[in-house]
Amino acid sequence: MLIDRFLRYVTFDTQSDEESGTTPSTPGQRVLAEALVKELKDMGMEEVTLDDNCYLMATLPANTNREIPTIGFVAHLDTSPDMSGKGVEPRIVAYEGGDIVLCAEGNIVLSPKMFPELNNYVGQEIVVTNGKTLLGADDKAGVAAIVSAMEYLLAHPEIEHGKVRIAFTPDEEIGQGADHFDVEKFGCAWAYTIDGGQLGELEYENFNAAAARISFKGLNVHPGTAKNKMVNAALLAARFASWLPPTERPETTEGYEGFFHLTAMSGTVEAASLTYILRDHSRGAFEARKENMRLLTQRMNELFPESTVLEMYDQYYNMKEIVEPQKHIIDLAFEAMTAVGVQPIVKPIRGGTDGARLSFMGLPCPNIFAGGMNFHGRYEYLPVPSLQKSMETIVKIIERVN
Repeated sequence: MLIDRFLRYVTFDTQSDEESGTTPSTPGQRVLAEALVKELKDMGMEEVTLDDNCYLMATLPANTNREIPTIGFVAHLDTSPDMSGKGVEPRIVAYEGGDIVLCAEGNIVLSPKMFPELNNYVGQEIVVTNGKTLLGADDKAGVAAIVSAMEYLLAHPEIEHGKVRIAFTPDEEIGQGADHFDVEKFGCAWAYTIDGGQLGELEYENFNAAAARISFKGLNVHPGTAKNKMVNAALLAARFASWLPPTERPETTEGYEGFFHLTAMSGTVEAASLTYILRDHSRGAFEARKENMRLLTQRMNELFPESTVLEMYDQYYNMKEIVEPQKHIIDLAFEAMTAVGVQPIVKPIRGGTDGARLSFMGLPCPNIFAGGMNFHGRYEYLPVPSLQKSMETIVKIIERVN
């Protein structure tokens, strides 16, 4: 039932859109949310609500009189705008090693030569795409694991547990998943996002994050008479980009190393722009990165007065500041994974989750694996046993809360 549930969810087109200006950003997210409302009610969940912004919440009622903290589990409804999530055609492969042809006509092949982690799943069933869309394991695997865990506990009343809350949010992939999350209504002492990848991932550190847009104003005159007059905005943008260290880009960093990531650029002689995201685990290093952008903007304006404008804002912060002082939350997840035969992999997230923002909104919220790999693209896949272990981990956490 777990894998069937996942295969059903990925057929919903829930790709988010950062240009829409609405919440949810796309109508397909509400279509999935409404289907989930019916499913949750039919299975016996209580207090099932779906608000105007497409935040779905529900309750698994306590089956004991003991005082047990209310905890929660959160996943997101949307898939990444990086690749189409429309018309997803998943298939299950009994993986025996070697290449998996996703699309013969397009010569699209999922290969351990490119993705050596595939070798870890020889002998397992894995869900793959047809090479034309992403799969949607990020985060429909998380949704499926949570719903299936609730179904399991409702069917096994002998497992004593306190009140459990679940929530499914829109627009996480465009950084807006926590924008309208009602922490007070959710009513939990702490929660976990089920939004990680590889089997065993347990994460309570993430990047501090900011976005920056640098706009350049040029002076366009006829190139035949341009000497000492023309200011080429596109070249100002290129110069600015060259001032940032090439060793501090996503493609040259790992682990705790931060970066400046150029995500978009446009330019003519008259006007140009650069768009960056800034990331670092250390708050001090993060602030230093922002200061560097300010200093480079000042430097450009000293060379070319009134040519350059910087717009920059913080996106989220490292949840470690909030979660680490309550280490029992991590210890509980660690013990639950171990109890179901999963080796925990505690590592920093080189990104962010809804949990990062929720933690700073008063809901400590580390991140747990859902099992998917190669998120946001046509090579995404999901080992079926990893999804099963994600569900079992959720059940075991609930069983062990006291």
